[in-house]
Amino acid sequence: MIKLKEAARTARTGAADVSQTVRDILADIEARGDEGARDYAARFDAYDGPVVMDADAIAAASARVPQKLRDDIAFAHDNVRRFAEAQKTSMRAFDMELRPGLTTGQRLIPVSAAGCYVPGGRYSHVASAIMTVTTASVAGVPHIAVASPPGPEGIAPAIVHAAHLCGADAILAMGGVQGVAAMTYGLFGLPQADILVGPGNQFVAEAKRQLFGRVGIDMIAGPTDSLILADATADPEIVAVDLVSQAEHGYNSPVWLVTDDRALAEAVMDRVPALIADLPGTNGENAAKAWADYAEVILCDGREEMARESDRIAPEHLTVLAEDLDWWLSTLTAYGSLFLGEETTVSFGDKASGPNHVLPTSGAARYTGGLSVHKYMKVVTWQRATREGARPVAEATARISRLEGMEGHARAADVRLAKWFPGENFDLSAAE
Repeated sequence: MIKLKEAARTARTGAADVSQTVRDILADIEARGDEGARDYAARFDAYDGPVVMDADAIAAASARVPQKLRDDIAFAHDNVRRFAEAQKTSMRAFDMELRPGLTTGQRLIPVSAAGCYVPGGRYSHVASAIMTVTTASVAGVPHIAVASPPGPEGIAPAIVHAAHLCGADAILAMGGVQGVAAMTYGLFGLPQADILVGPGNQFVAEAKRQLFGRVGIDMIAGPTDSLILADATADPEIVAVDLVSQAEHGYNSPVWLVTDDRALAEAVMDRVPALIADLPGTNGENAAKAWADYAEVILCDGREEMARESDRIAPEHLTVLAEDLDWWLSTLTAYGSLFLGEETTVSFGDKASGPNHVLPTSGAARYTGGLSVHKYMKVVTWQRATREGARPVAEATARISRLEGMEGHARAADVRLAKWFPGENFDLSAAE
């Protein structure tokens, strides 16, 4: 394995320490409630308008969305909804008789309230509204709130339209830590969120990290990252365009090209600078910094080494532009979402193709997947027994408990056996 281009920095390099700032803001808002959240909205968003959008404001915002964009949002929503519905059917409630007289089971219960953060600011993340709200709705969450940073005239109309279409019960014109806090603490008349989901900047990510435990979260997200596995059959123009398209997310968004063909690698590296230069404004600036400081081009000896290198990195997005796609599908094990072949691309997944785009970053794909309908569901268990069915369980419980030194547990079994089977002698001493 040879690095033809090595990253000078990683997604964790030079990250600002925002922990104390976030801690202070959360504590202040919890203490002062709505007033505190409004103060931070005025300070950070320069916004002092209505926080919770009413039906008229939502309708007015939707009316400003061009019909073609409405159609595109509906198309994306339908794909995400149908995929989430299929995911939901992969889990099921059940009951089973483990032993005669001992019945156990599983239930799937949606959380009561979800808080979905939808980034605004530099980019209006319409797709994030679709991804987070739709999956919560399919899961059956009774109350879904959306918080998104407003501009001078409020939230971007397309975000409002998408959130409403996908099933949001409340839409808050409030971003950053204050938006996360409002959903968590149940401000502005909202129920307290049971789970917070959705991408955001480093302050939003840190707020979710600090609140985890008090509420559930989808994941702690770092800068978005993408890796392309490509062999000699790949089109270097498509490879280069796909890398640049992901680098535009931010100045610290890592991208990797892993290949076993030097000619392809060199052709891609030759094309990237011109593609970046052709991007408008901050898009090009972000992509240029990401490519210069965070991108890597890795030359491997064959596809087996390519696959091992990909699994080591565990990217958020993984694209395969190579022969024998079935081999890659069966071999690769660590990624947030996999895109097989030229006919797919991360951009499709980011916006409209169906599988969720809220995915693990910074190598977290080694141990977790992305946002899905399952994240909103509690998998809980239950049990019921006849007295005869519970008898051997009680005997085993008493003996194991005494072996562990937990006499109170043992006596909870003893008292039942004595009541149910009076006069019988049980050997309930610790197992030896």
